[in-house]
Amino acid sequence: MGRRGKKGNPINGWVCIDKPVGVTSTQVVGKVRYAFDAQKAGHAGTLDPLASGILAIALGEATKTVPYAVDTQKTYRFTVRWGEQTSTDDAEGTAIATSAERPGEAAINAVLPEFTGDIMQLPPRFSAVKLAGARAYDLARNGEEFELSPRPVSVVEFRLLEVLDADNAVFELICGKGTYVRSLARDLGLRLGSCAHARDIRRLKVGPFNEANAISLDKLEQLVHNPSLSEHLLPVETPLDDIPAMAITGSDATRLKRGQPILARNGQIYPSDTLICARIRGKALALGFVEAGEFTPVRIFNIPIGVMKSDVDYT
Repeated sequence: MGRRGKKGNPINGWVCIDKPVGVTSTQVVGKVRYAFDAQKAGHAGTLDPLASGILAIALGEATKTVPYAVDTQKTYRFTVRWGEQTSTDDAEGTAIATSAERPGEAAINAVLPEFTGDIMQLPPRFSAVKLAGARAYDLARNGEEFELSPRPVSVVEFRLLEVLDADNAVFELICGKGTYVRSLARDLGLRLGSCAHARDIRRLKVGPFNEANAISLDKLEQLVHNPSLSEHLLPVETPLDDIPAMAITGSDATRLKRGQPILARNGQIYPSDTLICARIRGKALALGFVEAGEFTPVRIFNIPIGVMKSDVDYT
């Protein structure tokens, strides 16, 4: 008996979802995959169930670009509630410490520079960090004893937007991968002689994915298996815009699809350690490196490009 093909259709591209509160990232991936009847799906960075905002979902060949989307900067807006530290460092957990101290605007702004730049951060106990193959949140839920280690993270900008009242202040954060908003809220509270946790976390941006190119989960579910869904499918190469591009010809594309190297085009000289994106008609065909005048692919996108060997260069 022959092998059955993969279930679903070979849909390739990105879908930018505006995730509501109360849904897990895994559930959103499942809903997007079902809506498009796609064979394969993944996401570029988990959002907690209590967080809302941008969740970028990769379909088909776009899953090969997930690492590049994960590496992009992210923007968050969230509220810090003073006076209570919780077991999860957000509103979902139980109170584990309280304080009567309520920091003012001047005190907050004075310490924010300490949380900006390359810093060491201790992840929340309820997080996806792995310890000996197990997720920290699973260990925490089972009541097991374990220790997490601080990790280096990058905070590009951390600013106070508004003091709502004595108990609550709103912040905006621009950061690199692996940065936990909940940890920043917890540590900021401790630094200011209080206790704190994060509330109303909303992710506004993940690299090129933002509110302008997002679709709500409600709208997605209204368009399940509807041809108009394709209007919300972003190109596979969406997260690759910051990677230097090299335009190639149709004959180059044929060789690359076979995994063979090609001559570097455009007359440009690329450092040997610089990742290059080979494109034809603006579409990404392969990622690789140039050495001794040759481009060698390390990742090939199996996407129909409709070109012939006689095609000329495209930019």
